Amino acid sequence: MIEMKTADVRVRVAPKEKMTFEDFLDWCDEDTHAEWVNGEVQMTSPANDEHQDLADFLTTVLRQFVRQKKLGWIRSAPFLMRLPDSSRGREPDILFVRQEHLARVKKTYLDGPADLAIEIISPESVGRDRGEKFVEYEQAGITEYWLIDPTRARAEFYRLDARGMYRLIDPDANGVYRSQVVDGFWLRVDWLWQDPLPMEEDVLREVRENQKG
Repeated sequence: MIEMKTADVRVRVAPKEKMTFEDFLDWCDEDTHAEWVNGEVQMTSPANDEHQDLADFLTTVLRQFVRQKKLGWIRSAPFLMRLPDSSRGREPDILFVRQEHLARVKKTYLDGPADLAIEIISPESVGRDRGEKFVEYEQAGITEYWLIDPTRARAEFYRLDARGMYRLIDPDANGVYRSQVVDGFWLRVDWLWQDPLPMEEDVLREVRENQKG
């Protein structure tokens, strides 16, 4: 383990040598934000307050909805997702796995694609989220990919089409996006930009009272 101490705070430094996925799992503890790409460790920056607040809001709302409906499994970062080509382990901000795919969930990682991956864009991650991960998640068969950009107050919702390619799905005329993989769940996009964010229980009540399908 490579460590540095700055003002009594431990800072982990990525190893220079390549490692196997199993070695990466042994090296990466629950407090380390890192991804595994082609055998190399890529460190990611800690989330800022706005990013974490939005991630917690979405995780709470989705988790409560998914649990009540018994739809599957929700996790927030850091939790690793090993993509099917076995050369990449990514760490989306939020993961959802449908009930029928729960065999993919292992103790310390997801062995295969999620059904929904959510990335909250930061200045440090914009190129990775819109570039590398967009292509990787599409090729892995992740049915829905949400890109949430709080800096620009913009949310993009991508869904695999019949050709296995991502297609941008716009919210409806009322600014509502309805998920295809989280059955019955919908999101009013304006909620994401409120300051402070709305109360989770109020959002869940509205979602439950206005479900379709």
